[in-house]
Amino acid sequence: MFGRLGAPEILLILVVVLLLFGAKRLPDMARSFGQSLRILRSETKAMRDDDAHEPPGTVPAAALEPTAGTPHTAPEATATNAPHRR
Repeated sequence: MFGRLGAPEILLILVVVLLLFGAKRLPDMARSFGQSLRILRSETKAMRDDDAHEPPGTVPAAALEPTAGTPHTAPEATATNAPHRR
């Protein structure tokens, strides 16, 4: 259904987009979309490169380190006014 877009359908979509956003905002939107795609490509390439440098079966060092501000005790044990459960 969606895979068979012809020239009239694409032209209709472009006219609707032009009417919705206006001619002045379209170049800015296209530029920001292009920058977003460029950033996404570079990040995925960096992730692939990072995975290629690690030997298989190892855990990344960032996964082993606890995040800042997370307590290592149960929430009930840290509360001072919490009633004791038995």
